[in-house]
Amino acid sequence: MEESTHYDVIIIGTGAGGGTLAYKLAPSGKRILLLERGTFLPREKENWDTVEVFQHDRYHTREVWLDPRGRELQPGTGYWVGGNTKVYGAALFRLRERDFGEVVHSGGKSPAWPITYQDMAPYYDAAEAQYEVHGQWGLDPTEPPRAGDYPYPAIPHEPRIQDVHDMLQAKGLRPFYVPLALKRDEARPHFSTCIRCDTCDGFPCLVNAKADADINGVRPALAHDNVRLITGARVVRLETSASGREVTSVVAEVEGEQRSFRGSVVVVSCGAINSAALLLRSKSSAHPDGLANRSGLVGRCFMKHLNGAMVAVTKFLNPTRFQKTMAINDYYWGDAHSGGYPLGHVQLLGKSNADMLGPDAPPLTPRVSLELMAHHSIDWWITSEDLPDPDNRVTLSGQDGEQIMLTYTENNSQAYKGLLERWIAVLKTIDCATTVLPHRLYFRKMIPLQGVAHQVGTVRFGNDPASSVLDVHCRAHDVDNLYVVDGSFFPSSGAVNPSLTIMANALRVGDHLMERLR
Repeated sequence: MEESTHYDVIIIGTGAGGGTLAYKLAPSGKRILLLERGTFLPREKENWDTVEVFQHDRYHTREVWLDPRGRELQPGTGYWVGGNTKVYGAALFRLRERDFGEVVHSGGKSPAWPITYQDMAPYYDAAEAQYEVHGQWGLDPTEPPRAGDYPYPAIPHEPRIQDVHDMLQAKGLRPFYVPLALKRDEARPHFSTCIRCDTCDGFPCLVNAKADADINGVRPALAHDNVRLITGARVVRLETSASGREVTSVVAEVEGEQRSFRGSVVVVSCGAINSAALLLRSKSSAHPDGLANRSGLVGRCFMKHLNGAMVAVTKFLNPTRFQKTMAINDYYWGDAHSGGYPLGHVQLLGKSNADMLGPDAPPLTPRVSLELMAHHSIDWWITSEDLPDPDNRVTLSGQDGEQIMLTYTENNSQAYKGLLERWIAVLKTIDCATTVLPHRLYFRKMIPLQGVAHQVGTVRFGNDPASSVLDVHCRAHDVDNLYVVDGSFFPSSGAVNPSLTIMANALRVGDHLMERLR
């Protein structure tokens, strides 16, 4: 069924990229259509239920993907208005200035970007303002230059975390506040939406206190009469003109029926994995290997970071509720022990509880032991950069060619292992050295393949059509009206959460589209 309405811009996906772009373009008066596979995430008591969120994966898709050996995996991703920002930890970091250049790692090289940090800096400023980021400039030793301080003051540490901060600082480290996108005013807490609860990191927010792509992107955009949102719309393919140089139709399944939408500009923002899959599904005689895939790079160079969680059990109680306030980048670019190679980023996680620890504990561990550990734990997140290997890729499988397959071999592992060892050694020099139990406990878990929250790199941008899919404005080299605005465009991943860079780039591309639409 063909829609008669012609739109100036069709945006497929409403996460960090699509939701931010909608916010940017909405005041233009242009006719904008948002197509979202999911619905608005329900506000319900289960939003803050650990068992439902972490053990039952209530807010993740039931869709099944395959690993390289054909084994099924359930991806840690969700389809909602606002995308995965609905359950993100709201930590919005800028890439380091050096991340935009070529970086030599122990495991190889990450390539230079076709733009510089200076090109992105004003859009980082704008994204931090849009997403109400709280932080404090001048504490992070690797922080890139910026025009001024954060839009809002940092979220302060609770007493136990402040003690750890002071001990780390006494050791010569330079801990800093995690930049957080929260609706919180510490000077007037009773008037704040955010209540500093212990169900933030990885949970949906029942009180809408996260500044996410739904609350701070899509909903303000929908206040404009020229913006339309259709939920439950799974885009199945993009059709082009006979020459293949223009997308002429966006075909989506809506309420069991295929509908076709037309737009002057089409923006794909489904997340790095699903965006690549959509382009591969959209092959035609003009694009036999997938839409915009003359380079053969669509789906390749998939990156997701080397991520891991560590629970350090100490002899002291940790009554902290909102724990994710501190980060350490002293080892980001490495140290003498790493041979000068980069290691990565350390930050606090949201506070764990017995229900979070249970699935990874030995079988038949008494609940009282889990609660004891949770009450004495401090919880850390470790991130190292993985490198853009063309053999790490998204492909399609199955009889109908619809099933996503992820092929991924871990690389740059030495950096992650070195950072983990370094951080445990640091903790042993402060009060995390002696535990409440007879031996030291450092529970460690590396995030498996299905943990794709930091997915980037599958439709990279660059100046050369032979070695990239998109140009510097994130327009496909091969298709004049097709853009990709999510984490797909990254040539390298850095070692911090990609969300803010995706948001900032959406605003950058938005400026380009405003000029084009004029």
